[in-house]
Amino acid sequence: MICSVYSFSVSGIEASVIRVEADVSGGLPGIELVGYLAGEVREARDRVRVAMKNSGFRVPPKRITVNLSPADERKGGTGYDLPIAMGILCAMEILPAELTDGYGFIGELGLDGNVRGIPGVLSCVYEAKKQGFHSVMIPEANLEEGALVEGIRVYGVSTLGDAVRHFTEEGGTLAEPVLWEESQEDDETEDFLQIRGQFLAKRAAEIAVAGMHNLLLTGPPGSGKTMLASRIPGIMPKLTFSESLELTKVYSVAGLLPAEKGMIRKRPFRAPHHTVTVPALAGGGRIPIPGEVSLATHGVLFLDEFPEFKRGSIEVLRQPLEEKRIHVARLNGNVEYPAKFMLVAAMNPCPCGYYPDRNRCSCTPDMIRRYQGRISRPIMDRIDLCASMPGIRVNELTAGGKPCGETSRRIRARVEGAIAMQSERYRGLPYRYNSEASGDVADRLFLLSFEAEKLLRLYAEETACSARSYYRLKRVARTIADLEQSETVENRHMTEAIGYRTEEGNVV
Repeated sequence: MICSVYSFSVSGIEASVIRVEADVSGGLPGIELVGYLAGEVREARDRVRVAMKNSGFRVPPKRITVNLSPADERKGGTGYDLPIAMGILCAMEILPAELTDGYGFIGELGLDGNVRGIPGVLSCVYEAKKQGFHSVMIPEANLEEGALVEGIRVYGVSTLGDAVRHFTEEGGTLAEPVLWEESQEDDETEDFLQIRGQFLAKRAAEIAVAGMHNLLLTGPPGSGKTMLASRIPGIMPKLTFSESLELTKVYSVAGLLPAEKGMIRKRPFRAPHHTVTVPALAGGGRIPIPGEVSLATHGVLFLDEFPEFKRGSIEVLRQPLEEKRIHVARLNGNVEYPAKFMLVAAMNPCPCGYYPDRNRCSCTPDMIRRYQGRISRPIMDRIDLCASMPGIRVNELTAGGKPCGETSRRIRARVEGAIAMQSERYRGLPYRYNSEASGDVADRLFLLSFEAEKLLRLYAEETACSARSYYRLKRVARTIADLEQSETVENRHMTEAIGYRTEEGNVV
């Protein structure tokens, strides 16, 4: 008898439906799996056979063939164990096939019959809803994650026996829908109020967050670059539901979703070491998984000691900085991950870190040029704001413990006001932030005063900047105007935006 059940395959952060067909017939005893399978899927025949035996289901001495369709799509991962077992049980007529109609199945089986959690469940449940399934059965360990999708019944099972009893005795746990609530927690241990001095850099950070622009911080060791960068998520607006859902999908696929949390509600801050490899940064590997650029989606990717990163690691940022996504090409197929992060990079002005203080810096001009030349012009072209952070004086550190500047909450209020203007401006368009607007949209929707337009053209002609730099400068000026709730980009906004640019990609 032939019986079919349904499962899901994950590619990138999206899933597709897989039809699991099982047939029990005469012939040499054994379980045969076909359908372009990875090694871990081929091994499922032994896991399933032993799990069924230890769950009290006798496997008949017949030939059992299981086909995972479509046959031209590669299947990887261990999530096919449960649907294979359920398909075989239907084909053996232990489980009536009509009871499984409209169900999707995902889960790994242990030899004792336990159903273990797997990565990527959120994407699978979301796809099940899109394709019209009324129910999906997942590991109980993934129940909170699966409950994030509304409009579909999600059942969690801990053993293969529970999965069968669900159809005969109403077993399994039905997930309760998760109500969306913005994170109300503020990390008071990391507040902008704690940063002494550095008013220019803090202003640049505020502008960068308000338009999701990329930021480069330069300064000597101990000037507070890392301290400032780590506090940037605190002035970013709270995650929206759609942003949180996309971010949770990424962490689910990567297997990094905390077991006690069904949904990620805080913006990520990722700070890989400068020895990070290209696959770890961009994503990939033999079995592709998201890299740091994807794990930082809707948050901050902080690259400290920027010139110390390998050239290949820096250059791989070109596509995600421009397109907000990254393509990973492998022999077995291509996957795409989101990469909607805000880049914050930090570097010293020279190898020793103290230029232009000639009392402490002994680097030659040639050494400084070579050091800064490790960052290519195309990468510098993609950085919107550059802020210098001079060394902190002792009198700034010993200001009697009095607050210095503004709190993160107050800065975030201005940022949210600026983003509200952008949301209204881009209503009906696939953009949310000024940094995402295309050139033609910027020309059409950005209102520049005569003086601001004249200053922008003069700067572009004198510096011979690229078209990319021209529009990035225009977007930054628009963000500065949004922070003031100004409908028009005035001369002062353009002047400040130009002040954060670098000439010829040189940060000295």
